[in-house]
Amino acid sequence: MLKGKKIVLGITGSIAAYKACYLIRGLIKKGAEVQVVITPAGKEFITPITLSALTSKPVISEFFSQRDGTWNSHVDIGLWADAMVIAPATASTIGKMANGIADNMLITTYLSMKAPVFLAPAMDLDMYAHPSTQTNLATLRRYGNHIIEPTCGELASHLEGKGRMEEPEKIIRILEDFFAESNSMHGKKILITAGPTYEKIDPVRFIGNYSSGKMGYALAEACADKGAEVTLVSGPVSLTTVHPNIRRFNVESAEEMYEASTKHFPNMDAAILCAAVADFTPAETAEQKIKRGSDDLTIHLKPTRDIAQALGQMKTSKQRLVGFALETHDEADHARQKLEKKNLDFIVLNSLNDKGAGFRHDTNKISIISATENIPFPLKNKKEVAKDIVNYLASLL
Repeated sequence: MLKGKKIVLGITGSIAAYKACYLIRGLIKKGAEVQVVITPAGKEFITPITLSALTSKPVISEFFSQRDGTWNSHVDIGLWADAMVIAPATASTIGKMANGIADNMLITTYLSMKAPVFLAPAMDLDMYAHPSTQTNLATLRRYGNHIIEPTCGELASHLEGKGRMEEPEKIIRILEDFFAESNSMHGKKILITAGPTYEKIDPVRFIGNYSSGKMGYALAEACADKGAEVTLVSGPVSLTTVHPNIRRFNVESAEEMYEASTKHFPNMDAAILCAAVADFTPAETAEQKIKRGSDDLTIHLKPTRDIAQALGQMKTSKQRLVGFALETHDEADHARQKLEKKNLDFIVLNSLNDKGAGFRHDTNKISIISATENIPFPLKNKKEVAKDIVNYLASLL
């Protein structure tokens, strides 16, 4: 899986820098091309001459290599790479990455990187356990970086604990697994709906719900990470997409989401209907702002068109359709009824009775229910939940 891959290897000022030599040798044996970017402190532990001899490339360390205007373009490196691996990653570098402190070539390269980024921390156990380090790692995870957890063992301080950089062989296996997984939906076209819908009452008021869109956007990123071409039909949210494989179409009402979904679905291999679509919309929308009156205000509602049911009727034998069910009671029974009624391949059930699940949370707790299975999952970050759902869908595709 690494043959022909372009890997940027970032090396920082740690005694574990010597392991970078074994990592380079292993990557090149697998057919990868390696470009080293090293910090000034990293050069105190291992020389650029050694690294250049192993990679057959000049090592990049400074912004300017000569005094004649020649400079190293961190932007070009970010576009060139298929992945960036920072091994070892010190507490200092991790902190700079998390906070955008671009004071060396490695950090500017990281900030310009279009490819996935992997970090292999290496430091003393107390530094690794310190709240600031853990907060910075959590921030980098939230940004979408992949953290390769350090192992336990004897450290440079001769103390025993967690902080040893993971071995090069394991890092290479992680990269191979990532690239294998990233191709599992290559060429597949996936439609995803996300966020709430707003149903207008008058020019300034609407009926809506609490959906943040986080789950749907996490699903879009997870599908794109696996090589899929994603069409994201999004209700009104404040989120942004990152992956270039995602095409986003913004809608507001349930009717607009219905039109966009039914338009795009015939060209898709699958659809994941994650949006919290209104079941009802005002029968009439006032042209002017409704003023306060002495009488009660009555708003007549009419049903919206059912997107899941429409796509279920359109679905061919080669297409897969995934629905969501947010329930408050008799959850599994209601989910199975929806599964059958809407002609879904599987449904993702979450309950408002589960703490940390549902709207406005960064976490979710789900079960995947199909005609033959009911697979429960523990409470997880929505990005991890998205991976579970997408992995299940990939197995059907």
